[in-house]
Amino acid sequence: MRIVVTGATGNVGTSVVEALGRDADVDSVLGLARREPDWTAPKTEWAAADVVTADLVPLFRGADAVIHLAWAFHPTHDSAATWRTNVIGSTRVFDAVAAAGVPALVHASSVGAYSPGPKDRAVDESWPTHGWPGASYTREKAYLERVLDAFEGAHPDRRVVRLRPGFIFKREAAQEQRRIFGGPLVPNVSAGLLPVLPDIPGLRFQTLHTSDVAEAYRLAVLGDARGAFNLAADPVVGTAELADLLGARRIRVPATVVRGLIWAGWQLNLVPASPGLFDAVIRLPIMDTGRARRDLGWTPRHSSLDALREFFEGLREGAGFSTPPLTPRPSGGRLRELLTSRR
Repeated sequence: MRIVVTGATGNVGTSVVEALGRDADVDSVLGLARREPDWTAPKTEWAAADVVTADLVPLFRGADAVIHLAWAFHPTHDSAATWRTNVIGSTRVFDAVAAAGVPALVHASSVGAYSPGPKDRAVDESWPTHGWPGASYTREKAYLERVLDAFEGAHPDRRVVRLRPGFIFKREAAQEQRRIFGGPLVPNVSAGLLPVLPDIPGLRFQTLHTSDVAEAYRLAVLGDARGAFNLAADPVVGTAELADLLGARRIRVPATVVRGLIWAGWQLNLVPASPGLFDAVIRLPIMDTGRARRDLGWTPRHSSLDALREFFEGLREGAGFSTPPLTPRPSGGRLRELLTSRR
């Protein structure tokens, strides 16, 4: 099999490329990214390609499957810019899959595609996918669900898989995720270094380790599954679990107060994550992962707490990886992050 992976140098992409390279049924992998890495991976060749501008059809031709992971979180102050990359870019990927005759498309959807839902019970893949309208990320993930609906209707001969994971962590992605969500003023913290933690009512979410997500992509490519699959590890995480991991004392803080602080930081370009994204996280449903376990044969090897523990360790250590998105010390450091936070 020949597999093409877009966004192959990021948190998920690097682990997907590694998982595919270890599989005897995979002959070759073409990793696409805006900037080619110095990193070499088994069975993998690289090509520089921006999904918004590149001619993707020649790159996809002859592939047995395309795994679409390319995504931009920044600039959060310019929703038109992220729309171009995430929605227009993804639509171009889907069109190229059709034009190149690729038989299978595996798309990185997200828990963020779901409409607000319950925290006291788990929902399956039939839960509505209208996202949360106040955040670019959730709007874009939800919109692409509709684009894929149309794609499947127009191309019933193509196998389409949508993976909807919770929050994804590994040690090597810690600094990238700090840059994306926390910003230049967030310290490298770990257990014992954060004395108190805001105890936000209703904050419950699901996480999993990047390598477990990569295994789901491998299974989706090599099998015959179709449709959507929720991905998450146990247990569901709240502030109690976070406080235990960090050795912090919980202090009850209303969600409105936390949102106000995020709003102020976002307006001042000190925090890259928007208050709309906070609103979405508070409202995300808890997902049932039974279908992935039954129909994909997927079982996470790491608990949600294992994944978070690795993230905090990576944050403390300044961990990274030898690809442009995961580099631990980008040119200009945190000062450049601060100066370019709106770009």
